[in-house]
Formats: sequence, C-alpha cells, structure tokens
Amino acid sequence: NRKKKETWGVCIFIVAIDLDEVTFTFTELLKSISISVCTFFQFLKEVDVNMDTVSTKVDSTVSRLKKKYDVLVALYHKFERTCGLIYLEQPSSEISAELSSVLVLKNYWITFLLAKGKVLQVEDDLVISFQLLLCVLDYFIKLSPPAMLKEPYKSAVTAVTVNGSTRTPRRGQNRSTRTAKQLDTDTKIIEILCKEHDCNLDEVKNVYLTSFIPFLNSAGIVASNGLPEVEVIFKQYDELYLKNKDIDARLFLNHDETLQPDVVPCSQLERTPLKNSSEEEMTPILPQTPVRAAMNNIQQLIMILNSAPDKPSETLITYFNHCTVNPHDSILKRVESLDHIFKKKFAEAVGQGWAEIGSQRYKLGVRLYYRVMESMLKSVSLALVAYTLLNDNIFHTSLLACAVEVVMATYGRNASQSDGTSAETGLSFPWILNVFDLKAFDFYKVIESFIRAEPSLTREMIKHLERCEHQIMESLAWQSGSPLFDLIKQSKEREGQTDQPETTSTPSTPFQHNHTAADLYLSPVRSPKKKASGPPPSANSTPDAQSGATSQTQKPQKSTSLSLFYKKVYLLAYRRLHTLFLHLLSEHPDLEPLIWTLFQHTLQNEYELMRDRHLDQIMMCSMYGICKVKNVDLRFKIIVSAYKELCNTNQETFKRVLIREEQYDSIIVFYNLVFMQKLKTNILQYASNRPPTLSPIPHIPRSPYQFSNSPRRVPAGNNIYISPLKSPYKFSDGFQSPTKMTPRSRILVSIGESFGTSEKFQKINQMLCNSEGQLKRSAEVSAAPKPLKRLRFDIEGQDEADGSKHLPQESKFQQKLAEMTSTRTRMQKQKLSDGNDTLTSEEK
Repeated sequence: NRKKKETWGVCIFIVAIDLDEVTFTFTELLKSISISVCTFFQFLKEVDVNMDTVSTKVDSTVSRLKKKYDVLVALYHKFERTCGLIYLEQPSSEISAELSSVLVLKNYWITFLLAKGKVLQVEDDLVISFQLLLCVLDYFIKLSPPAMLKEPYKSAVTAVTVNGSTRTPRRGQNRSTRTAKQLDTDTKIIEILCKEHDCNLDEVKNVYLTSFIPFLNSAGIVASNGLPEVEVIFKQYDELYLKNKDIDARLFLNHDETLQPDVVPCSQLERTPLKNSSEEEMTPILPQTPVRAAMNNIQQLIMILNSAPDKPSETLITYFNHCTVNPHDSILKRVESLDHIFKKKFAEAVGQGWAEIGSQRYKLGVRLYYRVMESMLKSVSLALVAYTLLNDNIFHTSLLACAVEVVMATYGRNASQSDGTSAETGLSFPWILNVFDLKAFDFYKVIESFIRAEPSLTREMIKHLERCEHQIMESLAWQSGSPLFDLIKQSKEREGQTDQPETTSTPSTPFQHNHTAADLYLSPVRSPKKKASGPPPSANSTPDAQSGATSQTQKPQKSTSLSLFYKKVYLLAYRRLHTLFLHLLSEHPDLEPLIWTLFQHTLQNEYELMRDRHLDQIMMCSMYGICKVKNVDLRFKIIVSAYKELCNTNQETFKRVLIREEQYDSIIVFYNLVFMQKLKTNILQYASNRPPTLSPIPHIPRSPYQFSNSPRRVPAGNNIYISPLKSPYKFSDGFQSPTKMTPRSRILVSIGESFGTSEKFQKINQMLCNSEGQLKRSAEVSAAPKPLKRLRFDIEGQDEADGSKHLPQESKFQQKLAEMTSTRTRMQKQKLSDGNDTLTSEEK
C-alpha cells in the first residue's frame, strides 16, 4: 500500500530526528518510499495533526531542508540556462567525446556543489552561492576549447589563449598565485558573466580570490591540465553528502523525480484577472526568477549608494562642529571598531574565507548610515535636540545597525519567496543585534525615523523593517535583560505623580507617525525649550534613564519611547486579535471587546507574563479564557489550527511556551499552570453581572510602511482591479528613474470596455470608496478553519494532557513509532468519518 509506505517513511523520519538516530540520508528516504521532496513536506504537514507529533526540533530540521532545497532548485535552473547560453549543443567534430555538453554540465555542477559545501557554512544563502557559481563558470570557461563556446565567450577565450594559454601552467609556479594573476589580467569572461546576471563584479572577484582559489588548492581535485578529476570530485562530494545526510544534489543533473519541484508552487505566484473576461477564472503570473530578483535588488541598492561617501559629508561635519562636545572622532572610532566585530562575526557565520565579503557589505551599510543620519538631522527642527542626539552612543549604534540590516536583508533574499522579503537564514534579523550587542528595544526606536529619512528604500526593504519592528514588539523587546522592563517599572512608580499612566496611552487616540529619533532616544529628558537645568546627557548614558537634565524639583517626565511603544503594541495586538477573531468567532461579535479588554489588561497590568514569551501566546490564552467563561465552545486545537494559517506565525509559538525558568511546554499547559492562575479572578469577572470596564478599541491608522503587492479586486462582484505601479528598473541598461514616463503613458487607462461618458468613471470612484466596508463585511462571513483532528491535551473533549501510558520495557524508538501509528489510525478514521457524513461535527 503506497499510502502506508509513505506514512511509515514520515514516521521514521520524525522519530530518527527526535532521537538523534539518523542513519540514512534524506534522499535515501525519499527513494525508499518513492516520494518527491515537495510531496514529502506536504505529507509531513498533514501528519502534524497533533501539537506533539512534530516537535520543534523536527520543524527546525525540515525548515533547514526546505531552504537548502529552494536554493538548490533556483541555482540549478539558473545554471542550466546559463550553460545553454555559453556552450554549443553540438560542437564541431574536433571536440572529443570527453568534452560533450552533458559531461561539461556534470563536472561543473558537482565542482560547484563541492565548493559550496566546503567553503560555505550558510548553505541557504542564495546570493553568495550564486556568486560562487559564477566563479566556477569563469574558471571552467577559460579551460574550454573555443570551438565549444558561443559568443561572446568564444572570442574572450580566444583572446586569452593568444595572450598566453591558461591551459598550460608554468612549472614551479603556485596555482593560487597563477590563478590570481590570471584573474587580474583575464577579467573579460567574469565581466561578461556579471553583466549578464546584473552581478557586482568587485564582489565576485573577491569571492574568487578569497574563497574559490583556496578551495581549489585545499581540495586537491585539479589535475596538471587544470581540469578537476571527475573521480576525485565525485568521491569528495559523496563523502560530504553522506556526512550531511540531506539532499543528493547530483540528482538534479538527471532531472530525478524526487527533486522535481511542483509545477507551479503556490509561493511563486501572484494571481491577476484575465483581460476582457467576465469569468471568475484567474491566471497565474510568474514573477522574476529568485536569482534575477535578488541581483536586481542588490544592484539598485549599490547604485543608490555608489555616490554616497564612506565618511561624514561636509554637511554632517558642520553639524558636528556645532555640538558642545564634537562627536566626529567618537563616530569614526565606533564605525571602525564595529567593522572589525562585524567582519569577524560574519566570517564565523558564513565561513572564514568570506570575511572580506562581510567587510564589503558593512561598508555599504556605513554609506547608508551617513546618508540617513544627514537626512534625519535636516528634519530635526530643534538644533539643541539634534546636537544632543549626536552624542548619544545608543542612537548611533542603532542607526548603523539598521543601515547594515537593510544591506544584509537586500542580499538575503529567500529563494522560495516571490514578494522579495528576506530569507530567515543564520544572518537574518535579529542576528545584527547580537553582533552589535544592541538591545531590541533600542533598535526599535530608530526604525520609523529611518524609513522616513530614506526615500529610496525599496518596497521589500520597507516591509522587511516593518517585520523587524513587529518581531521586536511581539517578543524580542520582552526578553529578560531588555530595558523595556526598567522603563515600565519607572513608569509605574511615577503613576501616582502623573495625571495619566504612560502605559495606558489611550488605544483609541489617533496614532501619529511623526515622532523623531530625538523624541525616542532622548526621552524622558525635558525639551530644551523648558530650560532644564543641569548638563546635557553624556554620550554613554542610557537615554531613557537620563534624569540629569531635569531639575530635582521638577515633575518626573513621561517616557515618549515607552508610551509610543505601548501604542504600537496595542495596534499590533488588536490587528492580530481581530484577524484571528474573524476566522473563529465572527458569529459572536459581542465577544471581541471582552477578549480585547482581557488582552489589553494583561499587557498593561500583568506585563511580567510577557517576559521571554510571545504576544500571540497571550492573545490565544485571552481568547480561550473568555470563551470558556462565556460558555462558547472553542477548543484550543481550533484556535491553534486557525493561528497556523495567519501570516508570519511560527509553530514554536504554541508548541514551546515558557512555563517556569528553563522549562517549556505547549500553550495549553501555559494556560492552565500560568495564565489562568495569574488572571483567574479577572477572567471570572466577565461571567458576573458587573464585568470590567471595556477597553477602547485602538484607532487603526493607515500604516506609513504598507504598499500593495498584487492587483486588488474591488469587491461586490465588480470586475475591477487596482494594480500597483510596476518598477521599470532594468539594470543592464543603467539605472532609470521610476518616474520616467511620457505625458501620455502617465494617464493611460485600460478597463476592458469603451467609455463614452464621465459617469462610468464616477461609478468606479464610488466603488473604490466603498471597498473598505465591503472587504470588512466579506471577512466577517468567512468560513472557520478546519480544526486540527486531535490534540494530545484534548482527549474526549477535555483540554488536558494525554493520559496514555507506555509499557516500561518499550524503547523510546518503539514508543514514538506507536504514537505515530496511533496518529495515522486517527487520521484514517477521521477521513472515513468526513466522507460518510460531512455534516457531523468532528467533536461529537
């Protein structure tokens, strides 16, 4: 039975990972059960019907495999297409059979795989891997007979051969020195490759000299004629593959069915309407290839920063000179010291040969740092505030970290995403915080000002920074050691002296996105207009703890950064709650204000529950608690099932929750042992005739960061779509302005029918104005998600731990397999039940 075989394969994979007893490679497993990578991942997702079936350890392993597979697929397709542009399919008869195009591809690809595995520690980095692939191609093209090559490569190789054959190495000359000199004098081919793929020439040359040449020397795979020996590279790659126990990427050469991606992966599509069609059918539009999109984003960033200086401009120096303490020297020292730290940490993460690549990226970040700093200072109206800010150490570290993060994220595009957001690799945010020894709460303060100060940021980078901000508000700012807790404590101590507690910033107050960096980094220091006594804060002081600038007799000042943070947290919290609520409880609209009140109360008054935890954990517990006390049947398994479908969620959020110090368990255990114990009295008030006063619903503003990413249909059945402006950048033709349009092209309209009167345009305007309300109404009637079939804490309708026992003589391996088999049996029974009677409730 095929399905039974696949189920056993998935179960064995899960058990082997959990028990660290993996004795087979991932490809061997796929082969043994005759299943493809994509099908395996999908089947594993179906098996995960139980919170404890697939552990976070398995989730992590699968995530790593997915990323590696996505990168390999993207690179192999690019490699195949590129070789098709370089080599003749049927070269002339003078070329020997050993150099046929099939063998050429085989040798090149396996050499690349070996190089990637030997010198790269972050194997899911698409850009670095592609740059290494170009180095491999350059090396082999120079060793190829010109008769095999297409133009312009044929002419380039012929010119090299005339000037001095690259295929006849001189005796007594070190290969590293010889190849380095060769690259210096024969850059024509690498230039062609870089231009063809919009790749930065200097970066690829750096990869060649610092990583590829050392790989050739250390691997010992090159024969006297300069060509790698096939048997040697096969043997070395085989050893590497068996050691990693993952994907045998040699099988891409055979178009092996286990490595074939889905025909049209969902993540690669945007859907748009068919022209002149009244049907509801949609046709998929394939975006740029992952490699091309990544190269375009990088080229755009580089071209923007090409004219930016590496050191403070004259304008910045003028600002520095007006400060009481000139910050120029300290800024330069900080930039230099962080350069060394970043270079070291980058090399540790990627590989020692990549230190210079890290330094190059850091230098781009420094250019962006100075550029944004100047823009920020021009927008600060109060000169004294600006000059005080310039001597703030944490502000500068945060601003520089943000600039470097933009560069890192631009280079870190995910091979599996079509929207341009960065990949979650080892170098992803919050990696930069650890490198710069920076607290997440301090980094958060600069994000909004940074986005406003740099108009050239791409839509992808704005979305990335917004996601960083969300990560901070969801969990990073609430980690132990965060300055946020000290600020809240100070705020609570001041509440008796102030008219309004800071953390209760009325959520319904319209939110204004007009706070400057000075507002956040220098609060709670009094504004200079009020002539505060005392010296200005020193460069190394903690901004929000500064009180030296306020008189001892003055009323303590509110922390702008804290009140703004709480306002933003409330906005994010309510948005996420509202989305989940529409999925689950749209038939009980009266419950939403109650859930929000409990949620907001917890964040404001029981904020210690957020320490080392996630905002969504409190949200799900608040929803469950209110439903429980209001006798609305909503199980945790259904909440979790709906939560998994939301954007930017991680299964670890509900599978691994802090219970007490260094002890973690599922969210239901957290609810029973921690959340309910802390808030039991408050929750029970909602069942009484005198419930707590309801918290106001936050006023949701239009985010200054958001951009439409795909054609949006105007609801109510009208066949009208709004499409974002497509970027006209094409870097091989040089950098162009997005406003480069003719007067006619600016006003072109295409609706699919002729328009004779202005009334039809007025009708469109009316529909657009009404679209927001329609969207909200359509969301309210959306179907609830299909719940998880069975959770271990939810046996026979009860939310409690699984009481099943195992015999003491059973091994852990046997116990785990028994659990898998039980899960499979429940799935089969469920499917039979669903098929026999779709109207029967799953929970009866």
